[in-house]
Parts: sequence; C-alpha cells; structure tokens
Amino acid sequence: MVEPSGDGAAQLLAISDLHVGHDENRALVEAMRPSSEGDWLIVAGDVAETVEDVRWALATLTDRFRRVIWTPGNHELWAHPSDPVTLRGVARYEHLVALCRALGVTTPEDPYPVWTGPGGPVAVAPLFLGYDYSFLPPGCATKEQGLAYARGTGVVCTDEYVLHPDPYPTREAWCRARVAATERRLGELPDGMPVVLANHYPLHRHPTDVLWYPEFAMWCGTTLTDDWHRRFPVAAVVYGHLHIPRTTHHEGVRFEEVSVGYPREWRKRSEPPGRPRRILPMEVGPGDRGAAPGLGGGRGGTR
Repeated sequence: MVEPSGDGAAQLLAISDLHVGHDENRALVEAMRPSSEGDWLIVAGDVAETVEDVRWALATLTDRFRRVIWTPGNHELWAHPSDPVTLRGVARYEHLVALCRALGVTTPEDPYPVWTGPGGPVAVAPLFLGYDYSFLPPGCATKEQGLAYARGTGVVCTDEYVLHPDPYPTREAWCRARVAATERRLGELPDGMPVVLANHYPLHRHPTDVLWYPEFAMWCGTTLTDDWHRRFPVAAVVYGHLHIPRTTHHEGVRFEEVSVGYPREWRKRSEPPGRPRRILPMEVGPGDRGAAPGLGGGRGGTR
C-alpha cells in the first residue's frame, strides 16, 4: 500500500507504552502533536488496559497524524477486571483490530504501508508475535524451570494471570502461530524493499541484557526471530515493552526502544517525556544512546 507521505519535512515517528490509564500519561497524549502534516506515527503497543482507553488514545492520535500504525502489547490483550469488554485471547485481539480499522489505524492484519517520505521508500510492518518463554534465565532449560526460578525471586509478569491465549492452549502456541504467519508475509515483500519492523517486544534478546531482573526476559520475545534482522532487508527494528528507551545497533541493524513507561519511570529521565522517536529519516549521531539514567529494567509484575 503506497501513498504520499507529505512534504519533505515529514517524519516516520514511533512511540510505545503510553499507558494512558495513568492521568499524567494521558496528558502526554493530549499534548502530542506532529511536527509536519505528513508525519506518520507507529504506536508499538501497551496503549492501555481497557478497550475504551485504547480507542480514545488512537482516535486522538489519528486526528493529528497523517497515518497511525498500531501493534498490540500485552496490556491491550489483558482480560483486565476494570474493562467491561470481557473478550479474551484471539477474540479480544480481533475486536481491537476492528476498532482500529474503524478509526483508520493500520494493524498487523492490514497490508504493510510504504513510507515514501524522507528516507523512503520503506515498508512499515506492524507485527504481532508474542513470546514463547525461550529467553530463559541462566541455568534453566525449560519454561517450567524458568517460571519456578521467577517465582522464587518474586518477579512474575501479570500476563500469567490475565493474558489468555484462547483458543490456543498456551501463549507460546499462539506466539509460534503468529511467527509462522508473519514470516510468510515478510517473505512476500518486493525484492530489495527495505522494511521497518515494529513489534511490541524486541526481536532479539540483546536489549534485555540490561534488565535489573534478567528473569523477566522470559516475557519479552522469542528466539524464533533471532535472525530476522539478517534474513530480511531491515532498515530498523522498533519495539517497546522494556521501558528502557534507547538506540542500539546489533550486527549493523538499528534497534529503537521507544517506550514512554510509567510516570515513576519517566520522571527520572533528563529528556522530556512523551516525544515520539524519529525512525526516518535516520538521525545522524552516536550509534548507541545507552540506557536512560536511573533505569536498567526494574521490571516487576505489571509489564
């Protein structure tokens, strides 16, 4: 899907982990504006826990940006007790996809749009992949061992209680089905067409190396995508989830963590919160911005 991307000042931007259930984060979205009428915005998951909050945030952003591209995080998929929408698993995801389409938001189920602004043409592929517990803690060989270790440290993701994979038997089965289907779609991209891969979770384990609690990596992706940045002509990988906004490079490919995070986290940072990261045109500067001051992953059970 190719469409004009606006004037020469247009940018492909990205942000994630808006968590608009927090009033201070909701205010960040209310204040968010593009810098050009041609700007596109990738929203890489964890907008909110309730369908109504997701709808509000995406509708607000769609009114301002030329195109909004969404991929779900784990929080959107929670069967949260505060949400009157009680759908679970695939049914909940499909409900969110229908909501996005009604708003004009691009989802992982839609044709990949092609950015033709500065730095393009580049396909933008929103992905929904999940995780399969293959980022195991040291010394653990199985999911069961990893979960036992995590429970022993008290670091267990809330997904274990409120993210249901129905009708799949497990979250990892859902993940593997999504990975297989997405591989096929990426393999159908035109020869030589660069692509920005946008997923809630990092597509490689290396960004989790700075987590304060390494065991939380189990809920952060899958080794099934370890080589995607080499197999496909990737211009950049965009992700969130870790709440450690930074730029890194791995095997020559740029990985952009674009999360806002919770107020208690972004208050510690020196940069103003709620500013989308520019993905294209690529910024010229140091290759690795490093972890934000005061962070390092402090991941408890709410990510």
